[in-house]
Amino acid sequence: MRVIVVGAGVVGLTCAVRLLEAGHRVDVVARDLPLETTSAVAAALWYPYRAAPHDRVTAWSATTYDVLADLARDERTGVRVLTGTELLRRPSPDPWWRSAVPALDRETALPPGYADGWTFASPVVDMPVFLRWLVARVDELGGTLTRMNLSALPDDGSLVVNATGLGARHFGADPSVQPVRGQVVVVEQVGIDRWTLDGSGLTYVVPRTHEVVLGGTDVEGEWSRTPDPAVAEQVLHRATALVPALEGARVLRHKVGLRPARPQVRLEREGDVVHCYGHGGAGVTLSWGCAADVVGLVGD
Repeated sequence: MRVIVVGAGVVGLTCAVRLLEAGHRVDVVARDLPLETTSAVAAALWYPYRAAPHDRVTAWSATTYDVLADLARDERTGVRVLTGTELLRRPSPDPWWRSAVPALDRETALPPGYADGWTFASPVVDMPVFLRWLVARVDELGGTLTRMNLSALPDDGSLVVNATGLGARHFGADPSVQPVRGQVVVVEQVGIDRWTLDGSGLTYVVPRTHEVVLGGTDVEGEWSRTPDPAVAEQVLHRATALVPALEGARVLRHKVGLRPARPQVRLEREGDVVHCYGHGGAGVTLSWGCAADVVGLVGD
C-alpha cells in the first residue's frame, strides 16, 4: 500500500520507518525538514511529559523505552542510556508511568530542599544525530522525504498519516492542539554524565556526548520561537543551582521549540487518514510505541 506521511518530526519519521519495515511504500512530505522541527530542539530525555491518557501513554512509553535501549547499542543513532535522578520537593508516590521502566529506585542522597526522588536509567537522544539516522533509515528502506508546503492533507487515494504536530490545528481541523513554548540553553560538556530533573518545576540538565542541554520553560499558548535572553539567564541559574558543576560552562546556543500539546494524544483512523499527533512534551518518549499502533491501523 502507498502511504503518505505528512510531518517530518520524530513521530512522522518513526512512523515512516515502521511502515517501510512492514512492506508499505512510504513517502514523507513536510513543510519543515527534520532539523527544522521542534523535535530537533528537544533535550530528548525519555520521560512521559504532558501526554495523556495515562494508560495508553504508559504502554507507548514502555515500547519506546525498549526500542531506544536497543538502538543505544549503535553509537551512530545518537541514543545512550544514562542513569539520572528526578528530585521532588515533597514526598510522592511512584510515578504513574512506573511500569514503563525496568527499574526505579528511591533516592536517599537528596540535596538540601528536596524531600523525595527516584533514580533510574533512561534513554537520552541527541536529536540532530538521531533525526539524521532516521532519515537515512527511511532512505535505506526505499522511502522518500520531500519538502512540500501543503494546503490540505493529500486526497489522491493514498492512505495518509497525519503526523503534523501543531499543524494538526489546520490539517486535523483541531483547535484543541495548542503550543507550549519551551526554551533551552545548550552549553559545553564539562564532564556531566548523569541527567537531573527537578520534578517540582521544569528544570533539567540532560548531557549529550559533546554538550549539555539545560531547560526549560513551559509557556502555554505562546507561539514565538525567538529565544528570550532574560529567560535564558533564568534557565542557566536554575540549572546551575541543580547541578553546580555547570558553573562557568560556555554557552553554545539558545533554542526554542513549540510542543504540540492536546488534552489527549490523538491516534486513530478516520477513513483513509490515520491521525497521530498531540504528543505534548513526549514525542520522543512515545514515538516507537505510537508508530507500532499506526502500522496496525494502516493494516486494518
